[in-house]
Amino acid sequence: MSILDKCFNFTDARKAMALGYYPYFREISSEQDTEVICNGKKMLMMGSNSYLGLTTHPKVKEAGIAAMRKYGSGCAGSRFLNGTLDIHLQLEAELARLVGKEAALAYPTGYQANVGCISAMVAKNEYIITDKYDHASIIDGCKLSEGTMLRYNHNDMASLERVLHKLEGKSALIVVDGIFSMEGDIADLPAISALAEKYGANLMVDEAHSLGVLGEKGAGAAAHFGLTPKTDLIMGTFSKSLASVGGFIAADEPLIHYLKHKSRALIFSASLPPASTASVLAAIKIMEEEPERIAKLWENTDYMMKEFKAMGYNTGTSCTPVIPLHVGDMMHAFKMWARLGEEGVFINPVIPPAVPPNGCLIRTSFMATHSMAQLDMALDKFRIIGKELGII
Repeated sequence: MSILDKCFNFTDARKAMALGYYPYFREISSEQDTEVICNGKKMLMMGSNSYLGLTTHPKVKEAGIAAMRKYGSGCAGSRFLNGTLDIHLQLEAELARLVGKEAALAYPTGYQANVGCISAMVAKNEYIITDKYDHASIIDGCKLSEGTMLRYNHNDMASLERVLHKLEGKSALIVVDGIFSMEGDIADLPAISALAEKYGANLMVDEAHSLGVLGEKGAGAAAHFGLTPKTDLIMGTFSKSLASVGGFIAADEPLIHYLKHKSRALIFSASLPPASTASVLAAIKIMEEEPERIAKLWENTDYMMKEFKAMGYNTGTSCTPVIPLHVGDMMHAFKMWARLGEEGVFINPVIPPAVPPNGCLIRTSFMATHSMAQLDMALDKFRIIGKELGII
């Protein structure tokens, strides 16, 4: 038997393609804006993570172009050797200031930031405690570490305390999403932080979906709850509100110094491209200088949440710009995705293993730059198709 047989025998995706229910790798041939050209068709984007709508901002694009002209297209090496530019250091200083930490370290992707930090930080005979709904990059970081991963039920503080109680006196790191990327709810950081302190554990918060959404000037969930000093490690990404690609870890300087010399995902990866680095710097500046963007994001979010609930949709525990519509079985999710696509609305269906069986959902997410006319047009389609499919 060949190791390749499993590839030739993998037929699930091709079956979905044949049925016309394959929602992945859609081809977008335009800017990532409130409207996109997808598979040659103009569509209203209701599934982007560009929460502040900065991917098309002229200053963000100009910053990237200027950096490419000055530095070229890439760094031709890792940060550890020949790949550290002055703008990398400038960006790290800005990120540390933004989230209220002494230092920061930029990675080429958010995935690598989580994998690189967790795998380096947690050693043999130490423990990582994760929420069962944490992002895959956190789980993979746990698997690559020499520590032992333990999980607690989603946002269930009694479940977390039971895990911590069993480990009392042992070294442990709690890693949790600030905003959960599918459910759209916020981690109970005040309770998590209190339990970490009670049991002597350390705390890491993944701010991927909360940067630009929560906290003063978009600094994230830890800032939102006033818990930055009690959060040992803050992780964030550039591919959402900050309109580029990459990720970072922010912490006290000795922790960042340690990661610089121990994080394999950093040491053995080429560094963040100059254009991406400069774009993030521009996005941070705009985010802080234009707080009305965050206000508008929440205005759009509150409006859509109210309207979805009024229609009878089940939005679960969401309280953020990520609003899931729980539809139940997989065929409901695929049919709704297909019908909305026919009507010019781009959304993301979420099916197992990302969610439990019969827990399929339509993931919608909103931007500060969505107009009221666009939101109302989308709501009209959700109302018609939801009734057509018997979901509402």
